[in-house]
Amino acid sequence: MKFFAPLMCFLLFSASSFAQFQSDKTHKYKLNNWSIAFTNAHSQKPFGSFSRLFYTEWHPGIEIGTGFTWKTKPHHDWIQNFRLGYFYHQFIQHSISLYTESGYAYKFPCTITAIAKLGIGYMQAIPDSRVFVFDNEKGYTRKNNLGRSQAIFNFNLAVQKQFSKQGSKIFLEYQQRLQVPFIPSYVPILPYNILMAGFIFPIHK
Repeated sequence: MKFFAPLMCFLLFSASSFAQFQSDKTHKYKLNNWSIAFTNAHSQKPFGSFSRLFYTEWHPGIEIGTGFTWKTKPHHDWIQNFRLGYFYHQFIQHSISLYTESGYAYKFPCTITAIAKLGIGYMQAIPDSRVFVFDNEKGYTRKNNLGRSQAIFNFNLAVQKQFSKQGSKIFLEYQQRLQVPFIPSYVPILPYNILMAGFIFPIHK
């Protein structure tokens, strides 16, 4: 896993650079939006928590992102997103994530869109606890802990509603995330159910 973090960052940077290169060349894959979302996360088995994400166990977070459209048709789009996020799971960890998603968007009447996405990315998991080590000369001393590298995989379902002529949207999203390897010896996979609510704004020339 020690090589995973730089590799994942390289892959994400390469994908973003490719999109920008293509936009300069053909204007086809130009980044066309940015987003901000507030989140709540529950550590539950997949699809084990939805309604409770609205009113209990607050593990708050925030995500910002951008994206572009691979292909567009009158009733559907193929999209790509890039997201940077943080959330705090009390007593467990601080989570900093960087990931990308590919998805399909179906456009209904009244500017409503339903979306399904698959994603992969990198997480820095920083334990929400103090760690002490024993030294024969100094006794117990606190150890600096910058966390550990993790891989994340996610599946998202979302609904969007356009609310302005300029193309601004409000969205609600439900994400199933797998964090690996959480504790390899006995909890190799930590599943999260995450609720996201936020806004998407178009990027104009």
